[in-house]
Amino acid sequence: MEEIKTKLKVAIQKLYGLDIEPEMTVAPKGVDFASSVAMKLTKELKKNPREIAEEIRREIMQDADFEAEVAGPGFLNFYAKNEYFWQKLENLATDFDKNISCDEYRDQVVLMEFSDPNPFKVLHVGHLYTSVVGEAMSKMVEFAGGTVKRLNFGGDVGLHAAKTMWAMMQHRDEYEKVRQSELDSEKAEFMARCYVEGTGAYEDDANAKTEIVALNKKIYQLVDAKDHEGELAEFYWWGREVSYQYFEDFYKKVGVKFDKYYPESTVAGRGLAAVKEQLKNGVYEMSDGAVVFKGEPYGLHTRVFINNEGLPTYEAKDVGLVHTKWDDYHFDKSFVITGNDIIDYMKVVLTSIKQYNPELVERSRHLTHGNVRLPGNEKMSSRKGNFLRATDVLDIVEEALAKQHSKASSEVALGATKYAFLKYKVGGNIEFNVQDSVSMSGNSGPYLQYAAVRAKKILAAAKADAGAEKFEMSVPEKELVKKIIGYQDVVKTAVMEMAPHKVCEYLYELAQTFSRFYEQVKVVGSEFEFERAKIVNVYYKTLEHGLNLLGIKVPEEM
Repeated sequence: MEEIKTKLKVAIQKLYGLDIEPEMTVAPKGVDFASSVAMKLTKELKKNPREIAEEIRREIMQDADFEAEVAGPGFLNFYAKNEYFWQKLENLATDFDKNISCDEYRDQVVLMEFSDPNPFKVLHVGHLYTSVVGEAMSKMVEFAGGTVKRLNFGGDVGLHAAKTMWAMMQHRDEYEKVRQSELDSEKAEFMARCYVEGTGAYEDDANAKTEIVALNKKIYQLVDAKDHEGELAEFYWWGREVSYQYFEDFYKKVGVKFDKYYPESTVAGRGLAAVKEQLKNGVYEMSDGAVVFKGEPYGLHTRVFINNEGLPTYEAKDVGLVHTKWDDYHFDKSFVITGNDIIDYMKVVLTSIKQYNPELVERSRHLTHGNVRLPGNEKMSSRKGNFLRATDVLDIVEEALAKQHSKASSEVALGATKYAFLKYKVGGNIEFNVQDSVSMSGNSGPYLQYAAVRAKKILAAAKADAGAEKFEMSVPEKELVKKIIGYQDVVKTAVMEMAPHKVCEYLYELAQTFSRFYEQVKVVGSEFEFERAKIVNVYYKTLEHGLNLLGIKVPEEM
């Protein structure tokens, strides 16, 4: 379709001196491509649309690959010749990677910051979602030639850590017991319970709140001094170590490997220094003993960057993170993937940095997503304790899959989960339905994985003998090849828009097209076994490549 659009654009430029983007329409049955561009030109050229279409048709007909006709009030219908489709298929069969390549991020260093869990808290389904989305986007950038650095930013200091540690210190006996456990998940869950308890105490008990605030200040001092002596230090460093090991175990399970973790404590000093320096230059200002950035002149709101205790807030830490990432990588692009609840927050942070370091902001992009909701539409919160653990989601999907398919593997369950998240456009909330995610007949990961496995079985049975002397593609064969050669355009668009869901949409349509092909065309044992096996082979390569972009593997069997 992109080739047709380019040919139309060139023809219109040559005939009428106009530089326009031709519109394509849904092609009628039996037509390969269609365009309504002639009707769009009627007003400007003051001509009958059929007359315009005929002029364009004659110009296009000089191309040997396509035939064109004028239909209806002025539609242009295009028919690609058999040789055109076969040559495209041959190119993909010979060098698949070259013929689907994309150079959007060629030779660029691209930072992808995502997941961002806080130590001293447990990973919930939201972390699973953002990990899956961030990894898919990272793979797309790598496909487009970028050198990707996967980064993870988490709050190892701050009130949440103080709340957890306060509660841990109320349960010293349980802490000693848990500390001896060999299960990292048990340790992490102990801290998760403590976080919920500490949060409740902070909100409901004035004395506890005072103690937690004081504890928070001590933690900052302890971390700044890298102090490992005493009970407080023991609780803190044990908790942090357990948290990061728990994260690593989880990321390994879902197929994500981060290049670097940035604990907040490692960038807080950098942010504090930058804010204090720019306080002198008037970017930030004092307000009731705190340092703030007034966003109102920029259509934003005021936020505190250093509180009246002299401690850096999340805002200052994010300032430090942006500058530290630049120091470490001198990146071309930096994507930060978070929930959409901090859109306004990030606008203030980046706008403040823009006042004294605009280049960093120009190279940075904040991508946001909604929340994962289970049926019932209740938002989950680790603060309230009504959350679903990330690992629980994987277990639930695997259990649901096993009930339907006894031979289903954890690999298929992971693919089901990933696809269930990625098939939705990034931005809004999504409702995660377990049964839909494991369906073998709908728009699901297992359906696509099975479609790939079925193609592998066909290829294993097909002979590699020479082809027939003359092979004319039937309609089902042509439709499948046409769908296959559209993959490059789809994945380029997905890369440019950071839209994994477009890859999902395409793969589902591709698998459906293959299913229709398989129902109508005999491959193994047919007169055209060689040619049809080549079509199936390129189909399999396309499906496998698209699934890999989504972080989904094709199992050996299903």
